[in-house]
Amino acid sequence: MPARLRRGALVTRLPISVFIIARNEADRIPTAIQSVRDWADEVIVIDSGSDDATVMVSQELGATALFHAWSGYGPQKVFGESQCRNDWLLNIDADEEVSPELRAEIAALFAAGEPACAAYRTPILPLYNFQERAHPWTAHHRPVRLYRKSRAGFKDSAVHDSVVVRDGTTGRLRGMLRHRSFRSLTHHVDKVNFYSSAQADDLFQKHREPSWLTLLLAPPLAFLKSYLLRREFVNGIDGIVISYMYAFQRFIRLAKARERFQNARRNISTADKHRWTLIKPPK
Repeated sequence: MPARLRRGALVTRLPISVFIIARNEADRIPTAIQSVRDWADEVIVIDSGSDDATVMVSQELGATALFHAWSGYGPQKVFGESQCRNDWLLNIDADEEVSPELRAEIAALFAAGEPACAAYRTPILPLYNFQERAHPWTAHHRPVRLYRKSRAGFKDSAVHDSVVVRDGTTGRLRGMLRHRSFRSLTHHVDKVNFYSSAQADDLFQKHREPSWLTLLLAPPLAFLKSYLLRREFVNGIDGIVISYMYAFQRFIRLAKARERFQNARRNISTADKHRWTLIKPPK
């Protein structure tokens, strides 16, 4: 394993490249970098054109910062993979933090040599701006975040940035990635607005126009999914707010998709009318 000197002590680093995509994350990316820089072989930040000090802060914390124009979530992460020198990769977001438990678990994987699986699912624990720590019943999801790039990699999709395992088995880790997604409700709305536009474009390109029934039922079902199935009820009144925001997120992507189909039909209709005007004979 790579080893380097830090403040007079020999520190053994794991043969892992950590990569982070970011834009305007100067206030949050220090926590992400500091959670991995002392034990990962390298940390790479893929910046898509920050207006703040994201690049400078990342470099001061020991990360390598590279510019890559925004082309969607999947393409950004595929580019990040290509810049990493190690076969083992750990992808985290700029608003995430590797917990001490997850760090110890990853170290244990490499202690006996090469990990047994080609990829590992990592639980991601959401933390909201009103929380110091998550409620123990908080629901979480488990995407693949630790993997060998020779056997797995991110899909080249602008919206759905998930890892596809091409060869080998997938294991499960228990240590958490802590995820602080929203700085405030204003930031939540801004983020939903940006992401829902990309989702609407994806639905339009796949010719999946929402029906009136989907538009009618999606918001209340999304609220119930968040409040009951995702157990947001444990967060009291804040859980109600979170669930309504989730319902809005699910609804607005459908409304934007419908708008795209409406605009497309309107443009086609206008073009047909113009073409008929050109070709019909004069009276």
